[in-house]
Amino acid sequence: MKYLVTGGAGYIGSIVATMLLEEGHDVVVLDDCSTGSAERVPAGATLVRKPVQQAGDVLDGTFDAVLHFAGLIAAGESMSRPDIYWEANTAGTFALLDAMREANVKTLVFSSTAAVYGNPTEVPIKEEAAKAPTSTYGATKLSSDMAIASEVTAYGLAAVSLRYFNVVGAYRDQGGLWHGENHEPETHIIPIAFDAASGKRESFGLFGDDYPTPDGTCVRDYIHVADLADAHLLALKAAEAGEHKIYNLGNGNGFSNKEVVATVKRITGVDFPVEIGPRRPGDPAELVASSERAKTELGWKPSRDTLDRMVADAWEYYQHARR
Repeated sequence: MKYLVTGGAGYIGSIVATMLLEEGHDVVVLDDCSTGSAERVPAGATLVRKPVQQAGDVLDGTFDAVLHFAGLIAAGESMSRPDIYWEANTAGTFALLDAMREANVKTLVFSSTAAVYGNPTEVPIKEEAAKAPTSTYGATKLSSDMAIASEVTAYGLAAVSLRYFNVVGAYRDQGGLWHGENHEPETHIIPIAFDAASGKRESFGLFGDDYPTPDGTCVRDYIHVADLADAHLLALKAAEAGEHKIYNLGNGNGFSNKEVVATVKRITGVDFPVEIGPRRPGDPAELVASSERAKTELGWKPSRDTLDRMVADAWEYYQHARR
């Protein structure tokens, strides 16, 4: 098969592209490398350095499907710079849907997010839960999901939206090369904690300890990036014309920020200082997934679901690739 992977120079997109190549598929990566890196694109994939808004320059009738990862992902930044999030995420998805329709490409797997749910009224969160995003980031992803649903109804698109919870860990490919998380600037808790453990930061900052949770810090569901990538490959096979399937992806367990920091300290063997700061705008207190639908309908079976395994794999990548 031939696949277009938008955002394939980023953390998750590059690992999915790697797995597609390992299955013998032809992969074209569309990424302007404004937040991703060309070095992440796996050997064997073709890189086209353009934004997703120019997908029409790449797509033609030879593609079997698109996997759409391109976009901006920092909830905090989205509250202070909403315009760039609406342009990159929502307008970008609109442009991609137009290009797919013009090229008669009928299958889409979309990288969505748990941020569409906002502050949930029930945990674990099921797919039919109310959508009330508390960040511009979540709103842009929800609007993209809605646009995809309209495309399915009007034009018979086969679409699957995967709503991720917190993605961590790293993937070691069949050649022994590690692929992992390396954003510039880094915004995610575990690699930032690794920076503190490695002495690249004087301390680690936690955003708020006054949430209505057992230890006062945010609670999140974490999913290993390789388990997440497995779900994308299954979603390609499950997509059906005229249907918009939506799946939450997490491990069903919540870990507080303090628990995550304690795990990083244990895995790295470094007791780095931690400073408590104010809450970050747009952060819900608790996000934990129900992934039963994905397990039942996709046959998805996450196998790397302990926090220790996720942090340990991420630490392996950090030591190999980020020195």
